[in-house]
Amino acid sequence: MAEKPKDTNTFEDLFLGYIEHFHDRSMRYLLRNPKHVQGVVEITDEKIANLLDFSRFELLSSNFIPEDLREREADILCRVPLKTTEKADEVIIHILIEHQSTVDELMGFRVLSYMMLIWEKQIRQWDIDKVPQSERRLSPILPIVLYTGDRRWNAPLTLEALMDLPQVLERFVPRFETLFLGVKETEAETLMKTEHLIGWLLTVLQKERADPPELSRALVDMLTHVDTLPEDQAAEKREAILYILSFIIHRRSPEEREGLIELVDRYTQNLEVDPVAKTIAQDLMERGMERGIEIGEKRGEK
Repeated sequence: MAEKPKDTNTFEDLFLGYIEHFHDRSMRYLLRNPKHVQGVVEITDEKIANLLDFSRFELLSSNFIPEDLREREADILCRVPLKTTEKADEVIIHILIEHQSTVDELMGFRVLSYMMLIWEKQIRQWDIDKVPQSERRLSPILPIVLYTGDRRWNAPLTLEALMDLPQVLERFVPRFETLFLGVKETEAETLMKTEHLIGWLLTVLQKERADPPELSRALVDMLTHVDTLPEDQAAEKREAILYILSFIIHRRSPEEREGLIELVDRYTQNLEVDPVAKTIAQDLMERGMERGIEIGEKRGEK
């Protein structure tokens, strides 16, 4: 039996007091939603996404990842079955999404090490469950690197690139493909092509360093799209607004925040999330300021 992750904290609890880890924690929160994971897979490889049954998405614990890395990165592990008519022939795909906010020259090695840990855990579970030898089959893994940093990613994702090998020895190096999504360098049209909400949120994240008018245009486009979503996506709407408000508070300068929050308020008048979001935004801002003062004091002491 696969180990389930612990209950998710609320959005508010997850972000309050963690300004310096906003990107990692926000991605970790968003990607616990199967619709957002589906959106990321569709953006990176639509053909593969069409083969998967995301209605049976299952989030798994990633506690096999070293604690220090789990604090810094938003590694998400889930499993999704292939679409099939025969339950007995079902193939389960593990999706490993590795979030990076900085360039990692050893990414190819890290992805492989995570894949090995997943398979090792699966083998141990076979022994616990006494699975017959004839039924033991490792699950395929779909690795995805989601990069949200500013610097252009030019690090290799293969092991060969980390070695100086004569050609005759290259065939002994493990080979696998890793899907890659560099948010800041991907065209906005590509992020929005699947109509999944995660793509629209990433178009706002693209403008993290942009001037206020450019960011405002991206916000208006995203909020206009959110307003067109059906009522049965109310939870996703609320989640999107909370993410955007937290993004504004954590990633924009204090003098810009009020105007940007007013913009969000103006475009969410008709959304059910409006009163809740405004209350949380005020709370986030107040606690964020307190946390900022606390961090400043600690740095001053050092």
